[in-house]
Amino acid sequence: MPVQTRALERTFSYMGLQLPDLDRALTPEQIRDAYSAQYPEITTAVIEGPDASGDKLVYKFVRAIGTKG
Repeated sequence: MPVQTRALERTFSYMGLQLPDLDRALTPEQIRDAYSAQYPEITTAVIEGPDASGDKLVYKFVRAIGTKG
């Protein structure tokens, strides 16, 4: 029996929001940069993952927590 392979769909998560993959050819860093126009604070977020969830790979953008001053 031949083995079938297929690429898993990527999804991105930021503060509870599910963000679609803009382009499979882009790296997670490029996806983060693209979303920075809509979510400016995402530019300093750390990328965690991918974690497999069913038939998807989930990347999480986690905001850096720090203090001002």
